[in-house]
Amino acid sequence: MRNTIAVDEVKKAIVVGATSGIGREIAKRLLAEGYTIGVAGRRTEELERLRALDYDRVFTSVIDVNVDDSINKLHQLIADMGGMNLFVLTSGVGFQSLVLEPEYELKTTATNALGFVRMIDTAYRYFSDNNGGHIAAISSIAGTRGIGVAPAYSATKRFQRTYLDALAQLAHMEKAKIHFTEIRPGFVKTDLLDGTKKYPMLMTPQKVADKIVRAINRRQRVITIDWRYRILVAVWRMIPQCLWERMRITN
Repeated sequence: MRNTIAVDEVKKAIVVGATSGIGREIAKRLLAEGYTIGVAGRRTEELERLRALDYDRVFTSVIDVNVDDSINKLHQLIADMGGMNLFVLTSGVGFQSLVLEPEYELKTTATNALGFVRMIDTAYRYFSDNNGGHIAAISSIAGTRGIGVAPAYSATKRFQRTYLDALAQLAHMEKAKIHFTEIRPGFVKTDLLDGTKKYPMLMTPQKVADKIVRAINRRQRVITIDWRYRILVAVWRMIPQCLWERMRITN
């Protein structure tokens, strides 16, 4: 039996991972574009700051994607809003792990793979039962090749790409009106990066969020941000495996 929750003509979006960085900036831009938004993350005080922007159009929920109950909390946030037609997942972690610290590798895998599946599957099932919608998720250019200093991060970002490809095919098979946008940024100045290191071609969350919201509005299937990283990725793909494995890629 199909869920009977209806989404009215008002644009309604949920952003998971909205308490910092890119997610926070995306939430602000969607609000400025007239969306009613649900914002979710682990930091209560940051959620309240977002809610203060518009108490009538901003709903909040404390959600940790690594906890099984996050699925129920996402369902509740959808119900509180009266439905959604756009779901944006920006949650993710990453570490450089030269000696393969189990804590970092397992935490990255749990958040970027298991947490990703919890949230994306919940959104997919909701849209499948409610006449469609749009799923957007941040992966990374790191999913292009295996990067030695960040094994779990690059591997889970590849996983995310493949998972979204599979769901897009599944939606077509089921004739579900679900659109997908996969976002592949390069280095962005957020808490995810080690502030003691210098990163090339570093972008601001504001600039990246602008490009993401534009891509969502255009319903782009995949976007790599920005043109410099598109060139870099093209070069990476041309490097033979035997040479790639001998390269020293740090930051």
